[in-house]
Amino acid sequence: MKIFGLKVKNILLILVGSAIFSFGLVHFNIQNELGEGGFTGITLLLLYLFNWDPAVMNIVLNIPVLLVGWRILGRNTFLYSLIGIVAVSVFIRLSQMYMIEINLANDLTLASLFAGVFIGVGLGIIFRYGGTTGGVDIIARLINKYLGWSMGRAMFVFDAVVIFISVITYLNSIKGMYTLVAVFIGAKVIDFIQEGAYAARGTTIISERSDEIAKLVMKEMDRGVTVLEGRGSFSGAKRDVLYCVIGKNEIVRMKSLIDRIDPHAFVAVSHVHDVMGEGFTLDENKNPLDD
Repeated sequence: MKIFGLKVKNILLILVGSAIFSFGLVHFNIQNELGEGGFTGITLLLLYLFNWDPAVMNIVLNIPVLLVGWRILGRNTFLYSLIGIVAVSVFIRLSQMYMIEINLANDLTLASLFAGVFIGVGLGIIFRYGGTTGGVDIIARLINKYLGWSMGRAMFVFDAVVIFISVITYLNSIKGMYTLVAVFIGAKVIDFIQEGAYAARGTTIISERSDEIAKLVMKEMDRGVTVLEGRGSFSGAKRDVLYCVIGKNEIVRMKSLIDRIDPHAFVAVSHVHDVMGEGFTLDENKNPLDD
């Protein structure tokens, strides 16, 4: 189901991600006076220095950047991002109105861990379903287009500058270090949320009985197998090389099947990210699995 060309499922999950992000920001960052990177860090900086409402400043800072960068984002990402920005501000205000006292002032390690997890989960969901929270993401794309910097480099520099300014203005060195812990945890959680569901393993198999292994994998695991032509550099002998992408929970089963056919087969397993296609994001009829 779609509204104005946008998936209702995506809109709802962006709202869920915004709620999780905002709850973590208010209850772990703000309650414990921890900073943050990006535009979120700037809103916290303005809160601590001038007592400016982060719910309002989130929109004030992001909307101009969003309008400048809308051509780069495209129509759908622009609309999803607009929804995300407004939703974050609404949920920040609601979290402030109905704040739950979580006293972690004497345990900043726990506070920074929970801050990173909540912000990471929230942003990860928003990013995964097509949205952004504006700010640094858009600036990084503009810098990448016009200055040639990688997005990762641009985002890192921006985050570092914001955290540095926070440390020299209102954060002491201890809380500055805990902020870095929260940012690091958040980045790892974002990666997990975005890649976790489709994270897979690529298996490379070299065997004298490759045909039998391929048939058994296709029959019992219902996975496609690609046959590549290989040649040993030492012996010069030609031999088929099998390549198959499987779910990370299927590794043991794959090894067991190979062992049944050829216990002496060479098997290499590698990490695979952003898997798209039948069996992962499409069903057998080539229809999206998440529709």
